[in-house]
Amino acid sequence: RRQIMDVLATGESTVSELVDALSVPQPQVSKHLKVLRDVEVVRCRESGRQRFYRVHPASLQPLQTWLQQLTAEVNAHYDRLDDYLVEMQRTNTTEKEL
Repeated sequence: RRQIMDVLATGESTVSELVDALSVPQPQVSKHLKVLRDVEVVRCRESGRQRFYRVHPASLQPLQTWLQQLTAEVNAHYDRLDDYLVEMQRTNTTEKEL
């Protein structure tokens, strides 16, 4: 599914274009597209007999928000670690001077 999303991130694609790009059998691509459509991560538009699939960016907003929060938390942990290491270096330098 990530590979499908990678291809669709570049623009709309038909099932046959996805099959060609991924070298995966058509039934498997269709199965994964159905799952992605069910959770509204992918949208489909019909033009004649073809269906064009595309990423639905609004559905990814909760994931983006979560990743931003996670990134901020991880950065805060690294900042505290940096502060701790600086304090350890000061302590070691002070002890060596005595």
